[in-house]
Amino acid sequence: MAPRYAPSLRSRLAPLLLLLQLGFIVIYAFYTEIQYHGKPHGDTFSNIYPEFQDVNVMAILGFGFLGTFLVRYGFSALAFNLLVAVIATQWAVILNGIEAYNEKIRLDIRSLVEAEMCTASVLISIGAVLGKTNPVQLILISLLEVSGFILNKWVLQTLLKVRLVDSIMMLHIFGAFFGLTLTWILYRKGSEQRFEKETFHHRSGLFSMLGTVFLWMFWPSFNSVLVDDRSPGRKLEAVCSTYLALAVSSVTAAAVSVLSSPKGKLNLIHMQRCTLAGGVAVGVAMSVVHQPWEAMMIGFTAAVVSTIGHRYLKTQMLLAFQCHDTCAVLSTHGLPGLLGWTAHLLLQIKDCDNHTTAIRFAVFHICTLLITVTISLSMGIITGLILKWNFWRPPQDKKCFDDQAFWEVSSQHNIPLSTMKITFSSETQRIIIFYILQFPNLAVKK
Repeated sequence: MAPRYAPSLRSRLAPLLLLLQLGFIVIYAFYTEIQYHGKPHGDTFSNIYPEFQDVNVMAILGFGFLGTFLVRYGFSALAFNLLVAVIATQWAVILNGIEAYNEKIRLDIRSLVEAEMCTASVLISIGAVLGKTNPVQLILISLLEVSGFILNKWVLQTLLKVRLVDSIMMLHIFGAFFGLTLTWILYRKGSEQRFEKETFHHRSGLFSMLGTVFLWMFWPSFNSVLVDDRSPGRKLEAVCSTYLALAVSSVTAAAVSVLSSPKGKLNLIHMQRCTLAGGVAVGVAMSVVHQPWEAMMIGFTAAVVSTIGHRYLKTQMLLAFQCHDTCAVLSTHGLPGLLGWTAHLLLQIKDCDNHTTAIRFAVFHICTLLITVTISLSMGIITGLILKWNFWRPPQDKKCFDDQAFWEVSSQHNIPLSTMKITFSSETQRIIIFYILQFPNLAVKK
């Protein structure tokens, strides 16, 4: 008997998307303008557009493919990531423009970059509830979290005079704690025994590793894009520091993964996520990292903390706090983000000339973390309580982690890849063999 899936979301998803998009079009029509002249940050189109593309690749391809490790949830992980990213970015442009209110919201490449970096906090959070929510709930998460993150950014910059790059780089901490709060409120009984379709396969893991590769390659641009290029060498320092931290965390994650494995083997999940811990940690501390060894030590420590957290902490969080963290965002972004915050504090104190300045900075820096965590948890609670409403038709337990609840898919989609067999007629076999044999000759001719 064919499985019965969730009822149609036509009456909820389609109206919500159309109303949102039409509302955005109206706002952009009357309250925005493209800024053609003036470069207040010293940016030119030719030098910031490649960095914008790098951030774009991270948001769409990196985070999208990273969530495809679930066997039956690849369509949803990749496509819903794109849907959330584009809606959240449009909303972030509006809110950032209101924050720096002038007569009209000014659009340029830099405003798009800032909006996409705010969106990154949402893409981190939805990893915690991946597979357990429907697209309507994901859209609501994106709108509410972007609002909360930009509120947090405004509070840090207004009350504590935190620099733009430092306030935005708190996205890892904000996104991790927001996601954990969501998954705690939306906890489903019986999650300790693992969901029926929450399975991992080496083929889906390969696609997920592709997301890691995209994130790894473009993370230096992500950390350096908002660094003020008018300071000589600062952008180069940011790029080099990020690369070194990522390189060290990749090596360290592999070593710790083998050491913590009962069979002494590498764990693919560790290689997918813990290799990125160095980029997360050094990004939070970016404004005070000036020496290569500092970045390398941050990357080393972040990889150790992240890998051990992945090995042991995810299960303990589930049993002790009823937090079913699908993508282990606490170990991937939360703990490395807190480590980067601590490194920022220690390195800044080391560079202070006197005790009074050091104490003052420590107080302000601690307040930065407390405000970020408070707003993150508060917005997470509000969002979680809204999402618990049955009006949004959350998927049932048996329909979690399954594309067929939302997508038009063939019957073969639910057949495990390891059992699928492909057969060809004898004529087709001859044609395939012919072209395989002729391929070297064709390549030489080209």
